[in-house]
Amino acid sequence: MRRRLLATAATLLLVGGVAGSAAADAPLARPPQAAPAAVQVPSGVTAGAAVFDRQTGAFTEQLNTSTRFRSASVVKLLLALDFLWNRGPDYTVPAADRALLEPMLRSSYDDAADHYWVENGKAAIITRMAGRLGLKDTAPPPTGYEGYWGYTSLSARDTVTIYRYLLDSAPGPVRDFVMGNLRQSTRCASDHFDQHFGIAGAFEKPWAVKQGWSGSSYEEGTCGKATATAPATAPARAPVAAAAADVDLTRPALHSTGTVGAGDRFIVAVFTLHPVGTSYGKAYTDIGRLTRSLNVPGAARPAGWWYGTWNDHVNVRRDPSTSNAPITQLPAGAEVLVGCQKRGEEVSVPPYTNDWWAYLPQYGGWISNIYISSPDNRLPDVEDC
Repeated sequence: MRRRLLATAATLLLVGGVAGSAAADAPLARPPQAAPAAVQVPSGVTAGAAVFDRQTGAFTEQLNTSTRFRSASVVKLLLALDFLWNRGPDYTVPAADRALLEPMLRSSYDDAADHYWVENGKAAIITRMAGRLGLKDTAPPPTGYEGYWGYTSLSARDTVTIYRYLLDSAPGPVRDFVMGNLRQSTRCASDHFDQHFGIAGAFEKPWAVKQGWSGSSYEEGTCGKATATAPATAPARAPVAAAAADVDLTRPALHSTGTVGAGDRFIVAVFTLHPVGTSYGKAYTDIGRLTRSLNVPGAARPAGWWYGTWNDHVNVRRDPSTSNAPITQLPAGAEVLVGCQKRGEEVSVPPYTNDWWAYLPQYGGWISNIYISSPDNRLPDVEDC
């Protein structure tokens, strides 16, 4: 039998030994197309978004731009800028600090954020930076959660202001240090979450990103790891809490911020909250769809076909076979861009088999078509490699 029946897949095993679970309502293929005329906010998602064109000095997209979200790791931009403020004429970064700041900006290294949060005054950092940059909606964590930098509140418009300062007003060494590291964002974050969602998935390079994620319903990241392990603590090291004032501290958050295009032409800020219990892969897919719908005129969008996956932690391989160790694993149920497909090693998940493999250009690797939400072994609209 060569067709897969997705509805019965819950008991099947993923190649590599990780148990899978079916998603009968997993997203099907989404062909490449121009951005829609209006922002597409997936059902159940609360979002704030802004796109600012530095060439024209105008916004091309604004959605709930003053709505305050808990920042998660996006606040690391302010931690870095606070450290760099008034460091002298050459803004030299000592080696010991470089060893912390670089992974904090590139790989969202939480231990570095912990260090600078405590070392430089916790909430006072946010108060200082809000005053220095003229931020309107940014505030320290609420009473009772002063130790949790990820509970700092931010908005889309304030995030645009932060990037405008970095690009247009900051001293050259500061701009080059921060933006240079954001351009070297690693797919696998330090906590093993795949952080190339949103901007990094919706647009071709050049881009620079600082992402954020926080939520107790997110399983531990498996990016760069061969198998899933026990659940981890929330990335921002914060407990689930009741909402404080107008900032929701409960629902899972996923944010994508940065720049797109040559010369950092567009500043993009996307903040999202998802229903309690939403998996990381589902939130990853939803913020991707929202970000792809933004009006970013002339920005290069990756070619290919968007397809849903239905298993937990699908292994991405170096070639269309299981003979090599996985490069990484996909967030469970995430939507992926398929560049082309070809025949390779036959994969068997009894009673089904498939020898077609999909190439994922954004990962530089392959997954078996058996884990893609499509009724046929060969994806009907995808070209052969």
